[in-house]
Amino acid sequence: MSKRVRTAVFPAGGLGTRFLPATKVIPKEMLALVDKPIIQYGVEEAVASGIEHIIFITGRGKSAMEDHFDVSYELDATLEKKGKKELLELSRKISSLARVSYVRQKAPLGLGHAVLCAKELVGDEPFAVLLPDDVIDAEPPCIKQMIDVYEEREGSVLATMTIDGPDISAYGVLAGAPDAANPRIYNCTGMVEKPKFENAPSKQAIVGRYVLTPRVFEMLEKTTPGAGGEIQLTDGILALLQHEKVFGYTFEGKRFDAGDKFGMLQATVEFALKRPEFGEKFREYLKGLPL
Repeated sequence: MSKRVRTAVFPAGGLGTRFLPATKVIPKEMLALVDKPIIQYGVEEAVASGIEHIIFITGRGKSAMEDHFDVSYELDATLEKKGKKELLELSRKISSLARVSYVRQKAPLGLGHAVLCAKELVGDEPFAVLLPDDVIDAEPPCIKQMIDVYEEREGSVLATMTIDGPDISAYGVLAGAPDAANPRIYNCTGMVEKPKFENAPSKQAIVGRYVLTPRVFEMLEKTTPGAGGEIQLTDGILALLQHEKVFGYTFEGKRFDAGDKFGMLQATVEFALKRPEFGEKFREYLKGLPL
């Protein structure tokens, strides 16, 4: 538990079918949220949280994502020649955000399998997992909040949000009890994947941020594949609970499901309104719409 969280894993091998036809040739992680691809928000969150090494778990058709975080010599040379210093700085900043590695997930065999693909690169250290579809606007960054809890409590941490209603059936839900010392921390004793509303063990829904101990790899290797031959991360974490503490953490901030069309629209509006160069102009435009 004394080792620092230095690595973040980004499972990014999905097909993005909810955004067809846009994602027929463009990775869903590269869809623009205002003027940055979705996945860049997660990478910037990780780097701002002290992460040094980013591991992307990719699949076929993801070369655009890999190119985005690489150096673009032709683009940089053109921008420099034309004297566009601000754009040149922006381009170079993207490629120097962090040390980046890529692992190919040869078949879509579940989130647990995607995380397991990172085992050799992560090694015997705690690590973070960020699902690119979940864009979280938070200060301090969501993963930084979770790393602080990990270091304090010495156990894996799952990001949660409180959902009071039938929508909780779309999430994994924690069982357990709130912590006496910190109401944002939830002492986890189990979890149920997508329960019926009336059977949900709590209102604590798991969202796409995790800080995990390396022992989870051992648990995932022993996990029996479920429907479609998939290995689920929740099954690995349930097995981990038999050996170590696991906590839920209700982060401070706002989460957007950018893997959903409506969630993407919400995120686009709210992130655009926060931009100093055109936020006020956009706000006035929205006010003038015949809603």
